[in-house]
Amino acid sequence: MVALQIRDVPPEVRDTLIERARGRGQSLQSFLLSLVEDEARRSGNVAVLNRFGGRSDGSRVSSGETADELDELRTAHDRHLDGC
Repeated sequence: MVALQIRDVPPEVRDTLIERARGRGQSLQSFLLSLVEDEARRSGNVAVLNRFGGRSDGSRVSSGETADELDELRTAHDRHLDGC
C-alpha cells in the first residue's frame, strides 16, 4: 500500500479531524483513509455523469409537468373506480 503525507495542515483543521475520528470511534489514520476512499469512489460517479451529460435522448419534461400528469392519471383512475 502507498503512504500519503499532507504538509502544512493548520492545527485547528487537525484538531477538528481528530474530534470527528473520535466521534466515529476511529483513529485519525482510519478516518482520513475512509475520506480518501470515499472521494476516489465518487470520482467514478462524476465520470459516469460526464459521459451522459451531452445526451439528448432523456426526458424533457419538468418535475412540475410530471406531477400534473400524475394528478390527471389519478383523477381518471378514481373516476373509473367510481363508475365500476
